Amino acid sequence: MTTVKAELADSDFVADTHSDETFRDAARGYLQRVRGGDMGSLPAVLGLVVLFIVFGLANERFMSALNLANLVTQAGSICVLAMGLIFVLLLGDIDLSAGVAGGVSACAMALTITNHGWPWWAAVLAGVACGALIGLSIGLLRAKLGIPSFVVTLAFFLGLQGVTLKLIGEGGSVRVDDPVIRGITIDNLPVTVGWICALLVVVGYAGLELYRHRSKVAAGLHHAPFGVVAARIVGVGAVTLGVTYLLSLNRSVNRNIEIRGIPYVLPLVGVLLIVLTFVLTRTAYGRHIYAVGGNAEAAKLAREPAFGVAA
Repeated sequence: MTTVKAELADSDFVADTHSDETFRDAARGYLQRVRGGDMGSLPAVLGLVVLFIVFGLANERFMSALNLANLVTQAGSICVLAMGLIFVLLLGDIDLSAGVAGGVSACAMALTITNHGWPWWAAVLAGVACGALIGLSIGLLRAKLGIPSFVVTLAFFLGLQGVTLKLIGEGGSVRVDDPVIRGITIDNLPVTVGWICALLVVVGYAGLELYRHRSKVAAGLHHAPFGVVAARIVGVGAVTLGVTYLLSLNRSVNRNIEIRGIPYVLPLVGVLLIVLTFVLTRTAYGRHIYAVGGNAEAAKLAREPAFGVAA
């Protein structure tokens, strides 16, 4: 027994149960992974920083609170589409029709409000149902007929543009006067409520990171140094509070009108991000997506009975 324990202690599995890394070791390991090509989200972050620097130097108004608030509002729909595409990309497929499908769904929502007088919540459900129907059609063609996702989504990308034209005609737009729908794009949270939400985000994130760190330490599992955990908390807190402070400033160009607060789009996208992250990381459905995307054949065989005996 002593020999077995000694051999286990000298094996590669010891790295999963002990962690004597320092902050410097973690930083050195991260640099080695980057040099090896495992960059993670670094290219996206650096690209965003470069864009802000370039456009900020090109026009001094780019970094103004008014422009940043407008960017947040305009990017809301794109962020929602991007989060939906994550599920498709994790499966190893692609969807070229996401933007046009979102447009058709928005048309369905707008027309049910303006032409049929539906309440906003029913119209939103109609838009979601329209998008789900489009996605189901694409999924069936991909899964049941084996059509490559690139081909089927390209076809839907072209075809759905005609559907949009059919729905809204040659005018190209539908005016939605519902106060709730319009408020998502033009209204802001009260400043006090915005600060409360920002503090809750920071405290919640810090509590979750510290809980994970403590759980891994208590279980003797491999864990990041406390300095890395603290750096993550400080980074998220600085960005969250900094954005909240900037958006809490008066950004109106008219001295007689005051515009302050976080646009409603930002917390809505944040809530959706938390929900979808939970689905991917904490549910069986999310694990199945990762499994199929990693190796579809292995995932299929893992669900089938082995040698005629049900698992």
